[in-house]
Amino acid sequence: MTLQPAEQVDKKDKEFSLERVAELTGVLSDKTSSAISQIDHINGETQVLAINALIEASRAGEVGKAFSVVAEEMSKLSKKIETTTENLRRESIGTMSEMEKIIKSQITNIKGIRLSDLALTNIDLVDRNLYERSCDVRWWAKENSLAAAAKEKSKQKLEQASNRMGVILDSYTVYLDIVLCDVEGRVLANGRPHQYRSVDTIHRDAVWFKTGFETQTKEDFGFQTVHKSALVNDQLAVIFSCALRENGTEDGDVVGVLGVILNWQALANKIIENTPISGEERTASRICIVDNDGLVLADSMNKVLQSHIRFSGMETLFSEKKGFTMTDYENSESCVAHALSPGYETYSSGWHSLIIQQLKKKAKAV
Repeated sequence: MTLQPAEQVDKKDKEFSLERVAELTGVLSDKTSSAISQIDHINGETQVLAINALIEASRAGEVGKAFSVVAEEMSKLSKKIETTTENLRRESIGTMSEMEKIIKSQITNIKGIRLSDLALTNIDLVDRNLYERSCDVRWWAKENSLAAAAKEKSKQKLEQASNRMGVILDSYTVYLDIVLCDVEGRVLANGRPHQYRSVDTIHRDAVWFKTGFETQTKEDFGFQTVHKSALVNDQLAVIFSCALRENGTEDGDVVGVLGVILNWQALANKIIENTPISGEERTASRICIVDNDGLVLADSMNKVLQSHIRFSGMETLFSEKKGFTMTDYENSESCVAHALSPGYETYSSGWHSLIIQQLKKKAKAV
């Protein structure tokens, strides 16, 4: 089996796609209309010639009678041509116009369904990844060595805790860092102390710390959505957290909070970049993940946390699990495909996946 270069595959897809059929149908319609107009013009000149011939035949008297018959037949033929071209214009152009509309409708449905399926795949990958992160923090929060370090705060135990978190980070490369805090929100140790100087910084007001401190059962975990985290030099992060309890038991006193800092940009970029669309489509598309307010959390245009997505029909589309709409987006007719977070196991981000693709303009006849 011989693999073909991507540009050749894209070229073949273009040659045999419904978009190309619709494009050619439009061109054929324009050319047919132009040809009929030219026939009308020629036929008009023929009618003028027939009238002039009748006039000249009349002037010629008896000698021109034979030519007069020919001129009359030319006039009758010209009228038949006029009727025929009018029927051709009405029937052929109407048929091609209807065919073009049907093809475009099929294109819209196929495009919308395909793009919304891809959007669903993207948000499903997000949910699956974040579910694993929620499991990680709940698992690691049960380690007695981390709870003991948070409680005793001795130099030796904190160094051991830092080393242990470093070992975890070496195996789980999706994380930027792991931090160990006391009940006041002060960072006591982290897994990458030489890279991130977070020790002794206080985070009692951070969402991840508050929600982590409040966890009660083994199913609970804290969470802070996409943000620029001061813990990792303002890199884009998602943080999962969990309370550390004395002796690692569920009913033990809270002695600290463990926070695991996911490298969100790396995960988001990988999902966005691996969305399987052609190079031509990608230049006309914006692929993103947004929250319920439309705030951009992941983006092929690299505007994370810098913009909100807005378009007509957004509220209706966001209320559906999966679908698409044809609407105006940034002054261009576009197909907006959507999928709501489906959730995975016990986790759901609640976010929305979008693929916004500008539509091609109708080709002009040449």
